[in-house]
Amino acid sequence: MIGSFLTRTLILALGYAYPAYECFKTVESNKLDVEKLRFWCQYWILVAAITIFERISDVFISWLPMYIEAKLAFYIYLWYPKTKGTTYVYGAFFRTYISKHETYIDRNLLKLRVRAGDVAAFYWEKIEAYCQTRFLEILQFVSSRSQSSSQQQSTQES
Repeated sequence: MIGSFLTRTLILALGYAYPAYECFKTVESNKLDVEKLRFWCQYWILVAAITIFERISDVFISWLPMYIEAKLAFYIYLWYPKTKGTTYVYGAFFRTYISKHETYIDRNLLKLRVRAGDVAAFYWEKIEAYCQTRFLEILQFVSSRSQSSSQQQSTQES
């Protein structure tokens, strides 16, 4: 088993940095290669799905022997030119599953957007009211200090 630090570094380099650089080169090339661009978009979609899945299931699967090494091997499998695993995994599993549940996902995302907007508006109103209250308190404090200072000056002059 490779050391955890080394494996995690390799995952960052080979699972994120190298594919990001290849994607950058594809986007910035003078000749538009739609297939290559599609490949890298599919890769990043799969990496995002893996990351989400891993955050949820990490407690259950991270203890498996060679888990981190298997993850590293899977990332390499996804982008390695001879395997082009992204095309297979995306087409055979991911697209099939998402397409089947697309309307359900869209509906729930819409509900989530509406709820998030409502919560954001609610807290914005609370923050706004709090700030207004504090601002008025500061103004009253400054006003009272200025009045007491002017009264002190007038009593000292007399």
